[in-house]
Amino acid sequence: MSDETTAKALHDEGVPEDAMRRLAHLQPGKGGIFTSDLTVNEFLLVREAGFRPLGLVLGSSIYHVGIQLGRWSKNQEMDVLSQAMYHARELAMSRMEAEASALGADGIVGVRLDVEFKEFGADIAEFIAVGTAVKAEEGVDHGDHAHGWRNNKGKPFTSDLSGQDFWTLIRAGYAPLDLVMGSCVYHIAHQRFGQVLGNMGRNVEIPQYTQALYDARELAMSRMQAEAEALHAEGIVGVQLKQHSHTWGGHTTEFFAIGTAVRPLRADHVIDRPTMVLSLDN
Repeated sequence: MSDETTAKALHDEGVPEDAMRRLAHLQPGKGGIFTSDLTVNEFLLVREAGFRPLGLVLGSSIYHVGIQLGRWSKNQEMDVLSQAMYHARELAMSRMEAEASALGADGIVGVRLDVEFKEFGADIAEFIAVGTAVKAEEGVDHGDHAHGWRNNKGKPFTSDLSGQDFWTLIRAGYAPLDLVMGSCVYHIAHQRFGQVLGNMGRNVEIPQYTQALYDARELAMSRMQAEAEALHAEGIVGVQLKQHSHTWGGHTTEFFAIGTAVRPLRADHVIDRPTMVLSLDN
Protein backbone atom coordinates (compact mmCIF):
# COMPACT_ATOMS: atom_id res chain seq x y z
CA MET A 1 0.00 0.00 0.00
CA SER A 2 1.45 3.40 -1.00
CA ASP A 3 1.97 6.22 1.50
CA GLU A 4 -0.81 8.21 -0.18
CA THR A 5 -3.26 5.30 0.05
CA THR A 6 -2.35 4.69 3.68
CA ALA A 7 -2.81 8.36 4.55
CA LYS A 8 -6.21 8.44 2.86
CA ALA A 9 -7.34 5.29 4.69
CA LEU A 10 -6.29 6.79 8.01
CA HIS A 11 -7.99 10.10 7.20
CA ASP A 12 -11.22 8.29 6.27
CA GLU A 13 -11.18 6.56 9.69
CA GLY A 14 -10.83 9.91 11.45
CA VAL A 15 -7.17 9.48 12.48
CA PRO A 16 -5.59 12.95 13.04
CA GLU A 17 -2.56 14.20 11.10
CA ASP A 18 -0.33 14.19 14.19
CA ALA A 19 -0.99 10.47 14.57
CA MET A 20 -0.17 9.91 10.88
CA ARG A 21 3.21 11.60 11.33
CA ARG A 22 3.93 9.50 14.42
CA LEU A 23 3.02 6.31 12.56
CA ALA A 24 5.22 7.29 9.60
CA HIS A 25 8.26 7.29 11.91
CA LEU A 26 7.31 3.87 13.30
CA GLN A 27 7.07 2.12 9.93
CA PRO A 28 9.83 -0.42 9.17
CA GLY A 29 12.73 1.06 7.25
CA LYS A 30 11.96 4.64 8.32
CA GLY A 31 14.54 4.67 11.11
CA GLY A 32 12.05 4.98 13.97
CA ILE A 33 11.95 3.02 17.20
CA PHE A 34 8.98 0.99 18.38
CA THR A 35 6.83 2.09 21.32
CA SER A 36 4.90 -0.25 23.58
CA ASP A 37 2.94 -0.34 26.82
CA LEU A 38 4.02 -3.96 27.38
CA THR A 39 5.98 -4.64 30.55
CA VAL A 40 9.52 -5.99 30.20
CA ASN A 41 8.32 -9.55 30.84
CA GLU A 42 5.44 -9.17 28.37
CA PHE A 43 7.71 -7.71 25.70
CA LEU A 44 10.18 -10.59 26.00
CA LEU A 45 7.45 -13.24 25.92
CA VAL A 46 5.77 -11.69 22.87
CA ARG A 47 9.16 -11.79 21.14
CA GLU A 48 9.62 -15.39 22.29
CA ALA A 49 6.25 -16.24 20.71
CA GLY A 50 7.65 -15.02 17.37
CA PHE A 51 6.08 -11.55 17.20
CA ARG A 52 7.86 -8.22 16.87
CA PRO A 53 6.32 -5.09 18.45
CA LEU A 54 5.87 -2.28 15.92
CA GLY A 55 4.38 0.52 17.98
CA LEU A 56 1.71 1.73 20.33
CA VAL A 57 -1.57 2.26 18.48
CA LEU A 58 -4.68 3.96 19.74
CA GLY A 59 -8.11 5.13 18.80
CA SER A 60 -10.33 7.74 20.41
CA SER A 61 -13.91 8.87 20.09
CA ILE A 62 -15.54 11.76 21.97
CA TYR A 63 -19.19 10.80 21.92
CA HIS A 64 -22.39 12.49 23.03
CA VAL A 65 -24.51 9.81 24.65
CA GLY A 66 -28.15 10.72 24.11
CA ILE A 67 -31.05 10.43 26.50
CA GLN A 68 -33.86 7.93 26.57
CA LEU A 69 -37.01 8.00 28.61
CA GLY A 70 -38.32 4.85 30.24
CA ARG A 71 -41.15 3.85 32.52
CA TRP A 72 -40.26 4.34 36.20
CA SER A 73 -41.88 1.04 37.22
CA LYS A 74 -40.70 -1.22 34.36
CA ASN A 75 -37.57 -3.31 33.77
CA GLN A 76 -36.39 -2.52 30.25
CA GLU A 77 -33.32 -2.17 28.08
CA MET A 78 -32.46 1.39 27.10
CA ASP A 79 -31.64 0.45 23.53
CA VAL A 80 -30.65 3.98 22.44
CA LEU A 81 -28.01 4.07 25.17
CA SER A 82 -26.90 0.48 24.44
CA GLN A 83 -26.30 1.37 20.79
CA ALA A 84 -24.44 4.56 21.71
CA MET A 85 -22.06 2.81 24.12
CA TYR A 86 -21.35 0.06 21.59
CA HIS A 87 -20.91 2.35 18.58
CA ALA A 88 -18.53 4.68 20.40
CA ARG A 89 -16.29 1.77 21.40
CA GLU A 90 -16.39 0.47 17.81
CA LEU A 91 -15.22 3.85 16.51
CA ALA A 92 -12.28 3.84 18.92
CA MET A 93 -11.43 0.23 18.04
CA SER A 94 -11.61 0.82 14.27
CA ARG A 95 -9.22 3.78 14.51
CA MET A 96 -6.78 1.73 16.56
CA GLU A 97 -7.01 -1.06 13.95
CA ALA A 98 -6.44 1.48 11.15
CA GLU A 99 -3.24 2.65 12.85
CA ALA A 100 -2.08 -0.98 13.16
CA SER A 101 -2.85 -1.63 9.48
CA ALA A 102 -0.81 1.43 8.51
CA LEU A 103 2.17 -0.17 10.28
CA GLY A 104 1.63 -3.46 8.43
CA ALA A 105 0.79 -5.21 11.71
CA ASP A 106 -0.71 -8.68 11.98
CA GLY A 107 -2.38 -7.94 15.28
CA ILE A 108 -2.66 -5.87 18.46
CA VAL A 109 -1.98 -7.30 21.91
CA GLY A 110 -2.74 -6.00 25.39
CA VAL A 111 -5.71 -3.91 24.20
CA ARG A 112 -7.36 -1.69 26.81
CA LEU A 113 -10.79 -0.12 26.36
CA ASP A 114 -11.55 2.79 28.69
CA VAL A 115 -14.52 5.13 29.05
CA GLU A 116 -14.28 8.49 30.79
CA PHE A 117 -17.18 10.92 31.11
CA LYS A 118 -15.95 14.48 30.79
CA GLU A 119 -16.55 17.48 33.04
CA PHE A 120 -17.44 19.72 30.08
CA GLY A 121 -20.67 17.79 29.52
CA ALA A 122 -22.59 15.30 31.64
CA ASP A 123 -23.51 13.24 28.55
CA ILE A 124 -20.12 13.50 26.79
CA ALA A 125 -17.62 10.68 27.16
CA GLU A 126 -14.29 9.76 25.63
CA PHE A 127 -13.86 6.17 24.50
CA ILE A 128 -10.22 5.10 24.17
CA ALA A 129 -8.71 1.92 22.70
CA VAL A 130 -4.96 1.39 23.05
CA GLY A 131 -2.61 -1.56 22.52
CA THR A 132 0.69 -2.67 20.99
CA ALA A 133 0.75 -3.53 17.28
CA VAL A 134 2.80 -6.64 16.50
CA LYS A 135 3.97 -8.48 13.39
CA ALA A 136 4.78 -12.18 13.10
CA GLU A 137 8.34 -13.04 12.19
CA GLU A 138 9.00 -15.06 9.04
CA GLY A 139 8.27 -18.74 9.52
CA VAL A 140 5.84 -18.40 12.43
CA ASP A 141 3.07 -20.87 11.58
CA HIS A 142 -0.43 -19.37 11.34
CA GLY A 143 -2.09 -22.67 10.41
CA ASP A 144 -4.21 -22.78 7.28
CA HIS A 145 -6.05 -19.53 7.97
CA ALA A 146 -7.01 -17.77 4.75
CA HIS A 147 -5.97 -14.34 6.04
CA GLY A 148 -2.73 -15.44 7.69
CA TRP A 149 -2.59 -14.01 11.20
CA ARG A 150 -5.32 -11.46 10.47
CA ASN A 151 -8.93 -12.20 11.37
CA ASN A 152 -11.82 -13.16 9.10
CA LYS A 153 -12.48 -9.50 8.33
CA GLY A 154 -8.95 -9.12 6.95
CA LYS A 155 -8.06 -6.78 9.83
CA PRO A 156 -5.27 -7.16 12.40
CA PHE A 157 -6.37 -9.44 15.23
CA THR A 158 -7.05 -7.71 18.54
CA SER A 159 -6.70 -9.18 22.01
CA ASP A 160 -6.85 -7.93 25.59
CA LEU A 161 -4.68 -10.83 26.77
CA SER A 162 -1.48 -9.97 28.61
CA GLY A 163 1.87 -10.74 26.99
CA GLN A 164 2.19 -13.81 29.20
CA ASP A 165 -1.26 -15.13 28.25
CA PHE A 166 -0.62 -14.38 24.57
CA TRP A 167 2.60 -16.42 24.69
CA THR A 168 0.80 -19.29 26.43
CA LEU A 169 -2.01 -19.22 23.85
CA ILE A 170 0.36 -19.34 20.87
CA ARG A 171 2.54 -22.03 22.44
CA ALA A 172 -0.53 -24.21 23.05
CA GLY A 173 -1.58 -24.01 19.38
CA TYR A 174 -4.25 -21.30 19.44
CA ALA A 175 -4.41 -17.83 17.93
CA PRO A 176 -6.51 -14.76 18.76
CA LEU A 177 -9.06 -13.61 16.21
CA ASP A 178 -10.60 -10.48 17.65
CA LEU A 179 -11.68 -8.70 20.78
CA VAL A 180 -15.42 -9.38 20.93
CA MET A 181 -17.86 -7.46 23.08
CA GLY A 182 -21.49 -6.93 23.96
CA SER A 183 -23.18 -4.01 25.70
CA CYS A 184 -26.55 -3.61 27.36
CA VAL A 185 -27.78 -0.50 29.17
CA TYR A 186 -30.72 -1.46 31.36
CA HIS A 187 -33.23 0.41 33.51
CA ILE A 188 -34.09 -1.42 36.73
CA ALA A 189 -37.61 -0.74 37.93
CA HIS A 190 -38.17 1.08 41.22
CA GLN A 191 -39.95 -0.73 43.99
CA ARG A 192 -43.42 0.46 44.88
CA PHE A 193 -43.78 2.08 48.28
CA GLY A 194 -45.79 -0.88 49.59
CA GLN A 195 -43.04 -3.30 48.53
CA VAL A 196 -40.41 -1.26 50.31
CA LEU A 197 -42.43 -1.28 53.53
CA GLY A 198 -43.20 -5.00 53.20
CA ASN A 199 -39.50 -5.88 52.87
CA MET A 200 -38.29 -3.82 55.82
CA GLY A 201 -36.53 -5.96 58.41
CA ARG A 202 -36.87 -9.18 56.36
CA ASN A 203 -34.44 -11.43 54.50
CA VAL A 204 -36.22 -11.75 51.17
CA GLU A 205 -35.32 -11.92 47.47
CA ILE A 206 -36.48 -9.01 45.33
CA PRO A 207 -37.51 -10.83 42.13
CA GLN A 208 -37.79 -7.74 39.90
CA TYR A 209 -34.19 -6.80 40.65
CA THR A 210 -32.96 -10.36 40.19
CA GLN A 211 -34.71 -10.69 36.84
CA ALA A 212 -33.54 -7.28 35.61
CA LEU A 213 -29.87 -7.91 36.33
CA TYR A 214 -30.10 -11.46 34.98
CA ASP A 215 -31.70 -10.28 31.72
CA ALA A 216 -29.20 -7.44 31.24
CA ARG A 217 -26.16 -9.69 31.73
CA GLU A 218 -27.61 -12.29 29.35
CA LEU A 219 -28.14 -9.68 26.63
CA ALA A 220 -24.54 -8.46 26.92
CA MET A 221 -23.17 -12.02 26.93
CA SER A 222 -25.27 -13.16 23.96
CA ARG A 223 -24.13 -10.18 21.86
CA MET A 224 -20.49 -10.93 22.63
CA GLN A 225 -21.03 -14.57 21.72
CA ALA A 226 -22.72 -13.62 18.43
CA GLU A 227 -19.64 -11.60 17.42
CA ALA A 228 -17.40 -14.62 18.08
CA GLU A 229 -19.69 -16.91 16.08
CA ALA A 230 -19.54 -14.51 13.12
CA LEU A 231 -15.74 -14.90 13.20
CA HIS A 232 -16.07 -18.73 13.23
CA ALA A 233 -14.19 -18.78 16.53
CA GLU A 234 -13.77 -21.95 18.56
CA GLY A 235 -14.41 -20.04 21.77
CA ILE A 236 -13.80 -16.93 23.85
CA VAL A 237 -11.13 -16.70 26.56
CA GLY A 238 -10.54 -14.17 29.30
CA VAL A 239 -14.18 -13.07 29.42
CA GLN A 240 -14.93 -10.15 31.73
CA LEU A 241 -18.42 -9.03 32.66
CA LYS A 242 -18.34 -5.45 33.92
CA GLN A 243 -21.02 -3.21 35.36
CA HIS A 244 -20.93 0.60 35.15
CA SER A 245 -23.52 3.14 36.26
CA HIS A 246 -21.65 6.01 34.55
CA THR A 247 -23.77 9.17 35.03
CA TRP A 248 -27.28 7.72 34.73
CA GLY A 249 -28.11 7.27 38.40
CA GLY A 250 -28.67 4.21 40.52
CA HIS A 251 -31.42 2.54 38.49
CA THR A 252 -29.79 2.62 35.03
CA THR A 253 -26.58 0.70 34.48
CA GLU A 254 -24.46 -0.75 31.69
CA PHE A 255 -23.45 -4.38 31.55
CA PHE A 256 -20.43 -4.85 29.30
CA ALA A 257 -19.06 -8.26 28.26
CA ILE A 258 -15.64 -8.52 26.60
CA GLY A 259 -13.21 -11.32 25.74
CA THR A 260 -10.80 -12.62 23.10
CA ALA A 261 -12.21 -14.94 20.42
CA VAL A 262 -9.70 -17.66 19.51
CA ARG A 263 -9.14 -20.25 16.77
CA PRO A 264 -6.97 -23.39 16.69
CA LEU A 265 -3.65 -23.23 14.86
CA ARG A 266 -3.33 -26.99 14.67
CA ALA A 267 -5.05 -30.12 15.88
CA ASP A 268 -2.21 -31.44 18.04
CA HIS A 269 -2.14 -28.91 20.86
CA VAL A 270 0.92 -29.01 23.09
CA ILE A 271 0.21 -27.45 26.46
CA ASP A 272 3.23 -26.66 28.62
CA ARG A 273 3.13 -28.00 32.15
CA PRO A 274 2.78 -25.21 34.76
CA THR A 275 5.98 -24.17 36.50
CA MET A 276 5.85 -23.51 40.22
CA VAL A 277 7.11 -20.05 41.18
CA LEU A 278 8.00 -19.24 44.78
CA SER A 279 7.78 -15.56 45.62
CA LEU A 280 10.56 -14.11 47.77
CA ASP A 281 8.40 -11.17 48.84
CA ASN A 282 7.03 -11.00 52.37
